[in-house]
Amino acid sequence: MKISVRNLEPTKAKLTITVDQDEFEPYLDGARKEIAEQITVPGFRKGHVPGKLVDKRVGFGAVAGEAVNKALPDFYSQALQEKDIRPMAQPEIEVVELPESADDDTKLKFTATVERRPDFELPELDGMTIAVEKDEVSDDDVNARLDMLRQRFATLVGVDRPAQNGDYANIDLTATIDGETVDSQEGVSYEIGSGTMLEGLDEALDGLSAGEETTFESKLEGGEHEGETATVKVKVNSVKAEELPEVDDDFAQEASEFDTLDELKDEIRKNVEADAEGRQATKARDAFIETIEKDLDIPAPKGVKEHMVEQQLQSMGVDKDKATAEQKKQAEEEVDKLLKDQMVLDALAEKLDVQVSQSDVFNFLASIAQQYGMDPNQFIQAIMRNGQIGSAVEEVARSKGLLAGMRAVTFTVDGEPLDLSAFLGSDDAAAEVDEDESVAAAAAAAAVADSLNAGDETEA
Repeated sequence: MKISVRNLEPTKAKLTITVDQDEFEPYLDGARKEIAEQITVPGFRKGHVPGKLVDKRVGFGAVAGEAVNKALPDFYSQALQEKDIRPMAQPEIEVVELPESADDDTKLKFTATVERRPDFELPELDGMTIAVEKDEVSDDDVNARLDMLRQRFATLVGVDRPAQNGDYANIDLTATIDGETVDSQEGVSYEIGSGTMLEGLDEALDGLSAGEETTFESKLEGGEHEGETATVKVKVNSVKAEELPEVDDDFAQEASEFDTLDELKDEIRKNVEADAEGRQATKARDAFIETIEKDLDIPAPKGVKEHMVEQQLQSMGVDKDKATAEQKKQAEEEVDKLLKDQMVLDALAEKLDVQVSQSDVFNFLASIAQQYGMDPNQFIQAIMRNGQIGSAVEEVARSKGLLAGMRAVTFTVDGEPLDLSAFLGSDDAAAEVDEDESVAAAAAAAAVADSLNAGDETEA
């Protein structure tokens, strides 16, 4: 097989592949055998029709066409491997030459135009030290978490004063358009300041006492008059305020398994510190990616970027043809970041020779299924039917490469080493994990993949 490569762009290549006759012949023979299973020729059993007779019965063109369908993916994959090309999209294939008969010495020749990952060099990880900002835990953090717990045990108490943000008001609503009542509700409980009902309602209720009423203009958010502006009359029947329980041992016993407030606070502090450690790991992950990408100027494949920008706009609820310049810019920036992260992590996984096993992929997919409350087996089968298993392999490789890369460098906080082994595991442990640990690792990989795809702050 002869392969020539022409780089059309830094991110696009055109491969011209010429296949020798002895390489293509096994595919022709395979095609003849498959066709022989489907045709009936007097004097021969199905599947035992000689190749020359198959050529004569269905035509060599049909045989060659079947052979090409099987051969092209194999020769294309071989060419990518030999020329060290990493595709980022499906190729555009064109058959240039094909033998017209069994005696024709014309070689199979085809071209494949594909968007590819551009070439770039990752920095060396050996000796790399990355400083991470410290995530402090203060008494205020503990008290804030304690206040959230108190709110869960709060009670509503009637108050004889004007309503204010945070109060709960029992209200009657009547909406009219041109003097005609189009909607009305009675005895509705509403938290003032929540913004969960009509626009302008929070401002109208602020300062009203029980028995008082007022009117305001607002667009209706449902019903047959949705979107129309109505005059809304709101009457306050009662006002209640949230009363938090006293912070003492009795509260600790009611709200937890602890007997004293001090024990409860100690447990809350442990939880807050654990959350801080998770945020610290997230900061380390972001700092690691930022560091290895710092001096890399990596162009994004145009076609891939265009498709992903369209998907990003759709996720924003925006039609690509109606998107504003600002919305397009936002989508493009997010896609540029995502593509760069993916390409760098793909290269990192290759650099570190990351291996992805079948169990890695199945555990990864099972963890995603569990996140969405789906049956893991059915989810995995659906992924395989839709031909998406390759994408899952890529995600697992990126996640494992990221974890392996982070294990290879040193992280510091205020000049002191930062121990992330609870989040990253170890190279030795990675080789000998039990089933439960594998699932946990897969869940961590899923979280990393989700965070990279969504560009959020999910903990690594």
